[in-house]
Amino acid sequence: MNIVIVVSSAKIRKDLRHYLTEKYTELAFRFHTSMKEAEKDLTKADILITYGEDLDDTLISRATNLKWIMVISAGLDRMPFAAIERQGIIVTNARGIHAIPMAEYTLSMMLQTGRQMKTLIENERQKEWDRSPVMTELHGKTIGILGIGAIGKEIARLAKAFNMTVIGLNRSGSPVENVDHVVTIKGLNSLLESSDFIVSVLPKLPETDDILRTPQFKVMKETAVLINIGRGNAINEDALLTALDEGEFKHVVLDVFKEEPLPANHPFWSHAKVTVTPHMSGISPQYQPRALDIFEHNLHVFLTSRGDYLNKIDPVKGY
Repeated sequence: MNIVIVVSSAKIRKDLRHYLTEKYTELAFRFHTSMKEAEKDLTKADILITYGEDLDDTLISRATNLKWIMVISAGLDRMPFAAIERQGIIVTNARGIHAIPMAEYTLSMMLQTGRQMKTLIENERQKEWDRSPVMTELHGKTIGILGIGAIGKEIARLAKAFNMTVIGLNRSGSPVENVDHVVTIKGLNSLLESSDFIVSVLPKLPETDDILRTPQFKVMKETAVLINIGRGNAINEDALLTALDEGEFKHVVLDVFKEEPLPANHPFWSHAKVTVTPHMSGISPQYQPRALDIFEHNLHVFLTSRGDYLNKIDPVKGY
């Protein structure tokens, strides 16, 4: 019987490497910290664990024995799906593992803007006793969530704890737990004009490119807070800067951008109404353990040919 070879180009924590090798002694694991290191083992790999940002057509063509790619992230926009489909390779990802940290990030930013934390921190730094900043509550406000997948659902659940009204956008318009009203893309502007907080959790797809631009900004409330934790392609950044300078929005929180890292001279860094974070809303010490829970489930399916893969990706659609 041939030994199944599992190659990882993702830098897996030492304790998790030890756990996998101790539990699955019948497998041959080859752990690496990058694809540059892992490439030498790729031709022998049956299974590849990757973050999904280090593959190209050439590498796939060399991986002649590869049968399954486990992407331990949710983003798939850099995956060479045409080459993967040609070789009949199964792809699964870790969709859903970001739900808790990204939802907590979102609610923390909503609370920070409502309670004027940036201003209070600056006043503290300046030793300025100023009680004039206007405080607002989340209670009774409306949140519009663009993309009601695992992350959007968790945001909705937490928002309900603050007695917020939740409007969500998905492809089908079908009902979602903790969401008061669901719309399709046809109802986008209606969602935007009704929402006090707008959160984009949209993936990077051709149909989401610049989905938020001048016409959409015009229908939003001037007091709205816009938060993007999905992908940077969803927002037309030039149009956003113009809208900010024209008095639109109470505040904008951006964790993702069209160009990353965000250049040091980009006006977002210094704009008073913008909070920039470096694509870290999903970071958590539980990230890899949750991803490997999905890997273990799918590994059982791979080894036994019984059951269904979690988060199996259609290489034609890219999701």
